[in-house]
Amino acid sequence: MRRLRIGGTGEPQWLVLRSFVKPFFVQHAKGLLTREADTLRLLSETDVPVAAFRGVDATAVYCDHPSLLMSLLPGSVQLGEEAGLRAGAWTSPDRVRLPEATERLDVWQRAVDISRRDPPDYQPCFLHRDFHPGNVLFTGQGDRLEITGVVDWVETSWGPADLDVAHCSTALALLHGAQEGMRLADRYLASGGTLSEDPAAHLYWRVLDALAFAPDAEKVAVPWREMRREDLTSALLTSRLEDYLEELFRRFG
Repeated sequence: MRRLRIGGTGEPQWLVLRSFVKPFFVQHAKGLLTREADTLRLLSETDVPVAAFRGVDATAVYCDHPSLLMSLLPGSVQLGEEAGLRAGAWTSPDRVRLPEATERLDVWQRAVDISRRDPPDYQPCFLHRDFHPGNVLFTGQGDRLEITGVVDWVETSWGPADLDVAHCSTALALLHGAQEGMRLADRYLASGGTLSEDPAAHLYWRVLDALAFAPDAEKVAVPWREMRREDLTSALLTSRLEDYLEELFRRFG
C-alpha cells in the first residue's frame, strides 16, 4: 500500500496505490482486484464510506505489479475498546488445525462437530467478507469518534449476513475478550440489521468463522502487534478463542 501525492497546476491530490507482490496474490490478482474495482464503483452510489475508484491494472500490463488506484480516505485504524463496532466459509472441518497444547480439547471437538453440519438455509445479501476493526477507519476520540471509511473490498461476496457479523465478532473477541465478541450481534440487530432467527443456524456461522482462526490466530496477530498490541500473544489468543467458543455454546448451543 502506497500513499501518493500527485502534483500539478491545481491543488495536489492524495491517492492510494494497492499492489499485489506476493506470489499467491499475484496469481489471483485479476479476480481480486477486478472485484474490488467493481465494488468501489458500485458503492460510490451508496452511503457506505469507501474510497473513490481511480484506475486498475489487474494483470500488470502497465505497472510492475497488479495494482489498484483509489482516493485516500481520512482516518486511521483503532484497535482499542473505544472503537468497538456496532459487522463462503474461510475454513472447513478437514482443514481446522487445533492447538497442540490445550486443556479444552472438548471445546474444539464440539466446534468441529458443529462445522460438519450441512450449511443452514439463509437469505443472501451483499457481504464485505473481511469486515473487522482493521478494515475500518476512524477520526476523533471518545464521544467524537467517527467512522470515515471501510476498506479492503477484495473478498466481497454474496451470502448470509451472519458471516460478516461472525467475522467481526471473532476479531473483537480476540482483541478484547469473549464478551466483546458476543455483543456485536446484539448491537447489529439493535441498529436494524437482520440475522438468522434460528439459534442453531447463527451458531453454525459463528463457529465456522471462529475455527478459521485456529489454532492461535497468528495470521491476524502479526499486524495487530505491529499496531502496538504486543499483549496479543499466541497463548492469549488461543485462550480467548476458546472462551469465545464456550460463550457461543452457552448462548446458542
